Amino acid sequence: MAYQPLEVGGVDDYPVKVGSMLLTLVDPHRGFERAYNRWYERDHYYGGCMVGPHLFAGSRWVATRELKDLRWAAEDGAGPAVAEPGDAGSYVGIYWVEKGKHKEHFDDWARPQVAALYGDGRGFAERTHVHTVLFDHLGASYRDDDPVPVDLALDHGYDGIVALWLDARGDRTAADLLADLNRDHLPALLKDSSIEIASAWAPSPGEEEVRLKQPMPLGSLPGGAGRLVQLFFLHGDVRDALPALRAYSDAVAAAGLADTRLAAPFFRTVVGTDTYVNEIW
Repeated sequence: MAYQPLEVGGVDDYPVKVGSMLLTLVDPHRGFERAYNRWYERDHYYGGCMVGPHLFAGSRWVATRELKDLRWAAEDGAGPAVAEPGDAGSYVGIYWVEKGKHKEHFDDWARPQVAALYGDGRGFAERTHVHTVLFDHLGASYRDDDPVPVDLALDHGYDGIVALWLDARGDRTAADLLADLNRDHLPALLKDSSIEIASAWAPSPGEEEVRLKQPMPLGSLPGGAGRLVQLFFLHGDVRDALPALRAYSDAVAAAGLADTRLAAPFFRTVVGTDTYVNEIW
């Protein structure tokens, strides 16, 4: 169907679409929390990401000590951990790259740009990457009939997110697992909840090889073909959504579909301030 900008459209009717994501989960070193927050927000967020071609949205989120204590993961310890220990990772930055432009942004611009910034003394040594990975967008499920599209989610002003890392059991791929979830589990989770968007992602091809060329360790590995990451966007207090999400992840495990590697809630940062800096430990 031809694009008709003069007609009111829905989530599928506009040409700008997210195709891939950078997710970077990081801890500042103790004593450098305020400096890290300001360096990242006032320099690296823009100089290392937002000014690059085809990256069209970004956001930052923070896990206070209270939110870290509310995380969960599969108790059997099977499979690779996302955060080691489980409460590692205080800040997460999330960025959308336009569909079909992954190489142009990450290969042609971002990696040379990061090397140049570090060469100019604009890195930040007093931080540890817990889990920094590129992901491909698999799809999104919505609570509402006319929702905020996932392409606008980082700019909409959601109060919180929950990030859920799942590893499919057996020989299921991330796409196979998502199909199961969309059919049997996500509709009940979203109905009448505070969660408006459930977006789904899988590690981009070649991520394990690429990370060996980076100027700093990037934390835990991306995960295999069965790794599915879901980002849940919501309004209201993110803590209120956790019982339903815990029941959801437990049901997915009980159905034999997947194991939870990490479920982690975050507040949106308050841009331009040091809010939450003193609450992360």
